[in-house]
Amino acid sequence: MFLKGKRALITGSTSGIGLAVARSLRSEGAEVVLSGFGEPAVIAGLCAELDAIHVPGDLSQRAGVEALMAGAGDVDILVNNAGMQHVSPIESFPVEKWDQVIALNLTAAFDTCRLAIPYMKRAGWGRIIQVASAHSLTASPFKAAYVAAKHGLAGLTKTIALELARDNITANCISPGYVWTPLVENQIPDTMAARGMTREQVIEDVMLVRQPTRQFVQPSDLGAMALFLCSDAAAQINGANMSMDGGWTAE
Repeated sequence: MFLKGKRALITGSTSGIGLAVARSLRSEGAEVVLSGFGEPAVIAGLCAELDAIHVPGDLSQRAGVEALMAGAGDVDILVNNAGMQHVSPIESFPVEKWDQVIALNLTAAFDTCRLAIPYMKRAGWGRIIQVASAHSLTASPFKAAYVAAKHGLAGLTKTIALELARDNITANCISPGYVWTPLVENQIPDTMAARGMTREQVIEDVMLVRQPTRQFVQPSDLGAMALFLCSDAAAQINGANMSMDGGWTAE
């Protein structure tokens, strides 16, 4: 229970990757703060399961992020996982979707970090983990906003790591390939439309074609990596971008 006495805020944690991370951190004693959308009964069940609290907030708006951070209180571990995707050719990419993707995937992470860091400095310990993407290291067509946001998130993380290197606070990215989550499943119809493909073709010829293992990453894999990055064994891992993509970015 090496995280006993530590409070962890995980954004986008009512399903998918964020929920897996929350479960992993809770398994080692962390006090968990959930954030995300969902049916009230489902969220209540998760809070009971994890002995957690849920703090709502629209993270695509700065006011929503500030409300979340105020409700979460002082956090020792910050995991920025909330995100969204939109698939469209750049010449017809809706500008409002660009703004929304950048706001949620990048600006919200900047705001949570700037608000969490003062307490981490006072406490003399902190862990910041950004759930980025293989798209923080490489690009794909029709994903201009997402690729730009994830590249920016990786750069933001490196900057934070350098600024806090002597404060016993680390900042790192986990960059998975395709993880079977609602975010990935929900982008299949848009990709079908953009590329004129069937569902099976999108899965095999767009998503998994770039992962040499030909397997989706599992949310629990990211939970295990996040837990490791919070351990003393990872104290000298700082500013890293940990690929978890079946070999995609090794090419």
